Amino acid sequence: MSESPQFTVRAVNWHANERELRVIRKKVFVEEQQVPEELEWDDEDERSYHVLLFAPDGTPIGTGRLLRDGRIGRMAVLKEWRGRGAGSALMVFLLSLARRMGIDEVTLHAQTHAAGFYAKHGFRAEGEAFMEAGIPHVLMSRTMSEGVTGDSFKG
Repeated sequence: MSESPQFTVRAVNWHANERELRVIRKKVFVEEQQVPEELEWDDEDERSYHVLLFAPDGTPIGTGRLLRDGRIGRMAVLKEWRGRGAGSALMVFLLSLARRMGIDEVTLHAQTHAAGFYAKHGFRAEGEAFMEAGIPHVLMSRTMSEGVTGDSFKG
């Protein structure tokens, strides 16, 4: 029986790690999901908290960001690492970061096909689906006081 990969997640600086962050987001959003490049990059990158997810061999394989207002976004995991706990490792780290920052409520725009993933981490859908960058999304939120099983993920 093989063990699940042990991922490492680290908070990183946009300027120091911009290349790695851009490579992952470009592969996932621009190339795979056909998001126009001009919509992918915004002024929030310089003001956000970023995290990088590393494979057991140290290769960067995922990223996400937390805005100062409590919005999580730009969560991306390279295709070959999906379904192996990588996204959960990212989410648990981002939620922990939000908790340490004293954020009471975390929100995100979930691609509708991924809403179930976020629900497992305590997020609830709010309102109707909407289009963002040509992809259907739904607003989801959770309060940080809620204890959720996914918060203890050790992937």
